[in-house]
Amino acid sequence: MALLPVDEALERLLDGAVTGEAETVAIAEAAGRVLAEDVRALRTQPPFDASAMDGYAVRAADAETVPATLDIIGQAPAGKAFASGIGPGQAVRIFTGAPLPAGADAVVIQENARRLDDGRVEVLEPISPRRNVRCRGLDFSAGDLLLEKGRLLDAGAVSLAAAANHARLPVVRRPVLAIIATGDELLPPGSEPGPDQIIASNGYGVAAIARSVGAEILDLGIVPDSRPAISARIHHAIEQKADVIVTLGGASVGDHDLTHEALVAEGMKLDFWKIAMRPGKPLMFGRRDATRFLGLPGNPVASLVCSHLFLKPLLSRLGGRPFRQDVRTAVLGRPMPANDLRQDYVRAVLRDEDDGSLTAFPFETQDSSMLKTFAESNGLVIREPFAPAAEAGEPCTVLRLR
Repeated sequence: MALLPVDEALERLLDGAVTGEAETVAIAEAAGRVLAEDVRALRTQPPFDASAMDGYAVRAADAETVPATLDIIGQAPAGKAFASGIGPGQAVRIFTGAPLPAGADAVVIQENARRLDDGRVEVLEPISPRRNVRCRGLDFSAGDLLLEKGRLLDAGAVSLAAAANHARLPVVRRPVLAIIATGDELLPPGSEPGPDQIIASNGYGVAAIARSVGAEILDLGIVPDSRPAISARIHHAIEQKADVIVTLGGASVGDHDLTHEALVAEGMKLDFWKIAMRPGKPLMFGRRDATRFLGLPGNPVASLVCSHLFLKPLLSRLGGRPFRQDVRTAVLGRPMPANDLRQDYVRAVLRDEDDGSLTAFPFETQDSSMLKTFAESNGLVIREPFAPAAEAGEPCTVLRLR
């Protein structure tokens, strides 16, 4: 099978991927979710003319000429309106958020007033109508469209929905990602590995990338190199209605890579398994009905790079999230050699310069087993197939990771 270009692989992987069904959740659980329907206001905010400051509710006409002395006839704390209205020459002590008494049309802030010992207040600065008043419906009115379908619910959005009296919100169901690590050599963190064993690490990074775009993780653990065992775990993921199944390792078709056989046995139709990229050439993709499968390479860095390039866009689309890779232009901070037929994703440190430009410093050693350099990288330099050698100072394209 010929090596598939990265862009074509992504296009085939995303083909037919649609936003999942809606579900309703409590507003306390809605942050980070995607709205499945428009949200309209169930009430008017504020529901009455309210004081925007601590001070005195007055008739502006009584304070056109200052100093003006007014009789204090009561007070209005937040949550408890003054029972009656005010007339000429009268004022009500009022606090932020309290309803404006009938007859009042302005609030004198307490810094511009002096309370007298005889139960009166002296206004020291002239006031105009509606000054320091939040008019009814200033924020929104009942029936107003507040949030549109597809909106990612951040702090401002959930606060607005709560203020509009929504206790529950319709959101897109989170896509479920099942993760299966394969390999006799793998042990979980905290184990004492034998001389031929290593600690499994890929799944934790893949899960973190998936959670960053709202996916729910179904961790199915480590499976030995046995076709029946791998098939059983894949079958379990399908039974659990995973939207995407990821296997870690066994993505190439070789004597000891049994994932391919297990997938076919479970009814998966494989689309491709060789990509013209580095790291990440042995990336496998297939489908069974609505379930999608990604076989990620066993090399840790390759699995993480492929997750950024393929898994994030797929899960974003399934979860109804808009997604765009953070691709930018930078300047090389050190030279790079000519490239071959594969598209390279080179770990690098991206430095923001004072003039707003970006400089990329690729690591000299790019072995796909080296997680330390990946953790230290905040970007990848993208090298097109057959790109010529480049010197420091030349422009380059980078994918910003963080």
